[in-house]
Order: sequence, then C-alpha cells, then structure tokens
Amino acid sequence: MDHAEKIAFKQRLKRWALDGIGQRIAASREAIDQAQQAANQEEKSSAGDKYETGRAMGHLQKDMHARQLAESMKELAALHSVQTDMLYPAAGPGAFIQAEGIAFFIAAGLGRQQHDGQTILFLSPQAPLAKVLQDKKQGDHFAFLGRNVRILEIF
Repeated sequence: MDHAEKIAFKQRLKRWALDGIGQRIAASREAIDQAQQAANQEEKSSAGDKYETGRAMGHLQKDMHARQLAESMKELAALHSVQTDMLYPAAGPGAFIQAEGIAFFIAAGLGRQQHDGQTILFLSPQAPLAKVLQDKKQGDHFAFLGRNVRILEIF
C-alpha cells in the first residue's frame, strides 16, 4: 500500500467504527424507550407487590441501558478525536499495527472484528493492550496471548 492507500484504509476503519458505535447508541436508546414503556404499562393489580416489582425491574433495565448509552457516547466522542489522516511511525491512537498473525487499530474498543477480509482487533487507546503497544515501532516485539509477537508494520 502506498501513503494515500494507508490513510484511506485507516479512514475506512474509523468510519466503520463510527457506524458500529452509532448502531450501539441507537440500540441503547431503543432499549431505554422499551424499558420505560414496559414500566409505564405495568398495571396496578390487587397484588401491589407484583406491580411495584415490575416497575422497579423496568427502571433497573432503563438505568442499565442509560449507562451503556453514556459509555457509547463517551467512546464516540473519543473516536471523533482520533486522527487517521496521517501515518504514524509508532503505535498510538490512530495507528494501524500489523503484527505477526494479528492486526490492531487503536481508536475504539470494539474488540475483534472482520473488516475487508482481515481480522482486526479494535482497541480503545485506554485499553491495557494499547498501553503495551504505545510507542512501539516496526520490528519491536510484545507479548500477546502468551507468545512473543513482532510488529511488521505501523501506519
């Protein structure tokens, strides 16, 4: 890949990550709405405890989804700040790292994903593995899943 192709590839990865987080946000919002509707639709019955339990469960679910939404929003904001329009000589936010048998993109914590026929581990810049990779350069080694892995390329 030449310089322009590497930048275009990283920008596609970032757009893909933005779409993924956007879908998570939409799903969380939908789940919050459904939990609220479920809590509102609990009918008061002669068994008052059942009514209160149903409403409480609905509110607990709503709160759980609200926390997930807040986390996704925070991750989205962090991803927007990641620069993918330049090539990096060392690992850090916005860098793509091709290592022996695995590739990493330090931008958002989406885990192991398939993209363009390649398995890529999307890492949050705050992830422990991203911190291990921080400032590593082509040819450097690091421990991953119990083995010593060499970095083949960073951009």
